[in-house]
Amino acid sequence: MSVAPAHRPRVAVSRTGLPGAGVERLAARFDVVDWTGTHPPSADELARVAKGCDGLLVLGSDRVDAALLDAAGPDLRVVALASMGYDGVDVAAAAQRGIVVTHTPNVLADTTADVAMTLILMARRRIPSAVDALRRGAWGAFRMDAFLGLDVHNATLGLIGYGQIARALARRAVGFGMRVQHHHPRRKEDDELSRWVPFDELLRTSDVVSVHTPLTKETEGMIGAAELALMKPTATLVNTGRGGVVDEQALLTALRGGDLHSAGLDVMTDEPRTDPSDPLLGEPHLVVLPHVGSATEATRAAMVELAARNVEAVLDGRPALTPLPGTPGLAGRVISV
Repeated sequence: MSVAPAHRPRVAVSRTGLPGAGVERLAARFDVVDWTGTHPPSADELARVAKGCDGLLVLGSDRVDAALLDAAGPDLRVVALASMGYDGVDVAAAAQRGIVVTHTPNVLADTTADVAMTLILMARRRIPSAVDALRRGAWGAFRMDAFLGLDVHNATLGLIGYGQIARALARRAVGFGMRVQHHHPRRKEDDELSRWVPFDELLRTSDVVSVHTPLTKETEGMIGAAELALMKPTATLVNTGRGGVVDEQALLTALRGGDLHSAGLDVMTDEPRTDPSDPLLGEPHLVVLPHVGSATEATRAAMVELAARNVEAVLDGRPALTPLPGTPGLAGRVISV
């Protein structure tokens, strides 16, 4: 008598061409279905790809809400983000359904801190303006007052949030001769790199303020007109956290009014920003990058690999390697926070 083959789990992947061998790892054991469009999938398109799947591997920009979880169906056990941030996830909806959701900490902090340090240097030293002048053929005779920026060495760096990326940036800043201070609402201790200060004091006394908080209801818009007004007119604001933490219109107003020296953004609201006339892209005192904080070959491959290993673990009945707080570590079991 023949025996029916065991169910081979299905895993949906929300993009093709992901770096590294993580997707190949999944394909060796599971039926992998990809979104093959040339554009990121809409909510409806992703829901169609996810239908009937046991696992999903998605990017941080993909919305993981109750509608997607329900569209996937009752077999869904794990959603693995190839991202450290998870503001696009309805954590409560996943927990209610006993679905494991994972992210990718511990693999991208140093790479993202490199970009944060790059933005500090580019913004304070006005490097983009100098490069632009050179490319336009506007580099004339040497002038002592041309392309003047502000020093980074001997400046004070203030870190809003003090997680993995912020601490990695602190290590770099110390190497550049900066003094470092930080604010974290729950962990009020100093360490060998940085001293804790109250939030308002950090804004008033820092020459560079770097944002490293997740986007939550508490942090959305936390850097607005009032906070920018506390900063020195010679200060620089850098954000490699999440775009919604900074009020972009308030930032433009401060830069245009001379109330803030410069800023650097790797993250914005409503990404991607594709309109060449976007005021953020044309502001001369603002350096903007297209969310490239983790964009090295090794780091992006490590993110996909960790996401794939999380899918593999849960579908094998093992605990997830890096589950989100408040969602199950095992399918159907919520972990304590």
